Amino acid sequence: MKRIGVAGWLTMVLASAALAQAGNIDGPDAPDARRNWYNDPFVALSQDVAECPLPLGPWMTRAEMTDDAHYRAERGTTCWLAHRCTKPNSYMYDASIADAAKAHFAGSDHLRGTSLWITVQRRFIYVEGCADTTLDRQALQREFEALPDVEQVFVRITDDPRKRLPYKARGQPDRTPD
Repeated sequence: MKRIGVAGWLTMVLASAALAQAGNIDGPDAPDARRNWYNDPFVALSQDVAECPLPLGPWMTRAEMTDDAHYRAERGTTCWLAHRCTKPNSYMYDASIADAAKAHFAGSDHLRGTSLWITVQRRFIYVEGCADTTLDRQALQREFEALPDVEQVFVRITDDPRKRLPYKARGQPDRTPD
């Protein structure tokens, strides 16, 4: 008899929780709400182009996070298993890489006239934003590649923020970038 009572109580608690969540479709737990689930570093290095769209960065829906979880676990350990990393998961390098990038460009005039953000995931740096055509993108990529523990750098910069972007923007997260 006690088991039935406990089971009934547990069923009511779970049902109440499910109904409460279902009623909150506009809140942060809504299915299409985006969050930085894994706390990946997302850093603004410069913000001189006012009309430059904010990159989507590491923000994703719960469904995207769930889909990405196995991939992150598998890919995160690859460099350690290959004896290319001393830490057991390559995501453990991300915060220090982001800090090194901030320190490298702090006080520098190199990024003047740009709006650039970086996302760091698995020792990869994604540089996204807006810059004039005079910015040497290959030199910028080499600067990031020279930072300690960086494995790969992707530069996705537009010279005209009114055209189609080479990166996903926070305002249009489902649009496929050019």
